[in-house]
Amino acid sequence: MKVDIKPSTIPTANRPGGKALQEKLAKLGIADEFDLVLHLPLRYEDETHLYPIRDLPEHKTVQVEGTIIDNKVMYRPRRQLVCGVDDGSGVLWIRFLNFYGSQVNAYSVGKRVRVLGEARQGFFGPEMVHPKCRVVYEQEPLADALTPIYPATAGLSSDTIRKLILQALPQDRDGEKQSHLSETLPDQVITRHRLRGFGDSVIFLHQPSPDASAHLLQERSHPAWQRIKFDELLAQQLSMRLHYLQRRDASAPVLPPKNRLTKALLASLPFQLTDGQKKAFSEISRDLATAHPMQRLLQGDVGSGKTIVAALAVLQAIENDYQAALLAPTEILAEQHYQKLCAWLDPLLTPLGVTIAWLVGTQKKKQREIMLANIASGNAMLAIGTHALFQERVEFNRLGLAVIDEQHRFGVHQRLALREKGSRNNLAGSTPHQLMMSATPIPRTLSMSYFADLDVSLIEGLPPGRTPVVTRLVADTRRDEVTVRIREACGSGKQAYWVCPLIEESDALQLKTALDTYETLNLTFPELKIGLIHGRLAPREKSGIMESFVQGEIQLLVATTVIEVGVDVPNASLMVIEHAERMGLAQLHQLRGRVGRGTTGGICILLYQKPLSATARERLRIIFEQNDGFEIARHDLRLRGPGEFLGARQSGLPMLRFADPEKDEELLEAARGAADQLLRDYPDHAQRHVQRWLGRRSEYLRV
Repeated sequence: MKVDIKPSTIPTANRPGGKALQEKLAKLGIADEFDLVLHLPLRYEDETHLYPIRDLPEHKTVQVEGTIIDNKVMYRPRRQLVCGVDDGSGVLWIRFLNFYGSQVNAYSVGKRVRVLGEARQGFFGPEMVHPKCRVVYEQEPLADALTPIYPATAGLSSDTIRKLILQALPQDRDGEKQSHLSETLPDQVITRHRLRGFGDSVIFLHQPSPDASAHLLQERSHPAWQRIKFDELLAQQLSMRLHYLQRRDASAPVLPPKNRLTKALLASLPFQLTDGQKKAFSEISRDLATAHPMQRLLQGDVGSGKTIVAALAVLQAIENDYQAALLAPTEILAEQHYQKLCAWLDPLLTPLGVTIAWLVGTQKKKQREIMLANIASGNAMLAIGTHALFQERVEFNRLGLAVIDEQHRFGVHQRLALREKGSRNNLAGSTPHQLMMSATPIPRTLSMSYFADLDVSLIEGLPPGRTPVVTRLVADTRRDEVTVRIREACGSGKQAYWVCPLIEESDALQLKTALDTYETLNLTFPELKIGLIHGRLAPREKSGIMESFVQGEIQLLVATTVIEVGVDVPNASLMVIEHAERMGLAQLHQLRGRVGRGTTGGICILLYQKPLSATARERLRIIFEQNDGFEIARHDLRLRGPGEFLGARQSGLPMLRFADPEKDEELLEAARGAADQLLRDYPDHAQRHVQRWLGRRSEYLRV
């Protein structure tokens, strides 16, 4: 029997109330019937049976039915409606802290009600606060299956959404074969992975059978949930693989290793590359020599030496008469790169008559015009800067390599803009190679999912002589001990950071805190030269303060989190972080990496205020026990989830709605294998599957 979707399921804008409903549905990401049927339950409520009040378990959602024997509005400690419900085995008190006058009448003495909520022991016996409550009539039957509860929004309740979804679902279990719930996977894949039918799974999750396991549904481990999550992971894998294959069909400048400049740089360095650095550069060098665009992620822990590997890649491009660009998210980090790369590369490039350009948004017009001219003419073979590098007026002569540091801080369109600059000016529109760097290690499961379209190089280990930073947890009440540590470190010729607390809600408040801290520390340490750096300073002031700190003229630097990434002062051996309980694991690890970069070890003191929340306590425990950035990243992913961990809104990636790569690792492995099989043996099925799950978003991938 053919089953069609009712055209009225998603009302059109010209129908009464249609536009308002469309806008509300749009807030939930629902634009058509398929979005609607994939708006799956957030949880389920068990309204299939009643509990006697005398046997109510605590801290579990249960349903009772009884007669109201008491109804009163109380005003202490606050206005509330309190009703007593008697089922013959005992009395349950229900409290409504926010209520309407109509509820006082609806729940009058003598009415029979059905109440669903979590019971707890109150002063007068068992009670529920703000339960789901409705008046029932004699012999009203109980639900015969679990009740789905949907993500809702203002003006659109779960009950309304449920009714819309039921209208959109096929009216019998065979109907999905002809509807938009038709199967996209071949029988061989379904059989091999023991998958439940797609349409059957969707219908089951909206209308679970009476014998369905509430636990499996709540935990999302039921076979119906497994099918949905498998399909979503498979769509992600397919889209990433298709993007990877598409990129390999594009052309790029062929930049083989010539080893003249790279060997000269290695010979001039006062240190030897680690095995991890050598391996990473070998992989990058091999990619640069191919005729399709490299898109490689270089990752390593804080202080693992990514910059020198990037410098070698830059020289390989320059040896082939192609320019390179290095993009950094902040001016402080861009300037650090500029100074370091000038020190390494100027002695090699100056004899060749070429320069390194420095381009940031706050440059004076004359200096900026000179830099733009050098980049356009090819006189500058390396351009280092911030977002200013991909603005419209910047034209490269022959861009062969783009290096993007802290790539997760740049949006998808920003990364694309830099690549397109090279494509416009290169011969035959070839695409520049792209090397992305990240000091935030990416857990294995995310590498397999969100980064499946990238080649990944990993620098393992730290340079010789670098020792792990010692971390100390100190309660705010012991600040005097911390000041002793600061005085000892600076008195012995070392330098220190004092990082002010992160206040996300207010930059102004964060600045005030930094200024107050600066004044307090000046009174505490009159013998020390103290500096202050924060995000509101003009770039030139920031540069001057950082230069004074690098030169040792400033002994103690009070800073906000602007120093989180890239700041490299080997003489700084001590860091104090105030209100460490407010910061995330990744940020704490990045900040901690600013000390101990010389031959002597570093100490990081985490000042915290009590009481600590359970999450804050867990974060501080992890950062205290762990120095391994990858292990910290794994815990960070567990605590925050992939969306917040990746900064999805900035990266432009379609996020997973149902699957969790960390929890569903087995499904992820299976989806990876299935993606290979579909692309090889069933390309039409693969295309249909991607189109169903991602639609237009399939084009909105990492670039």
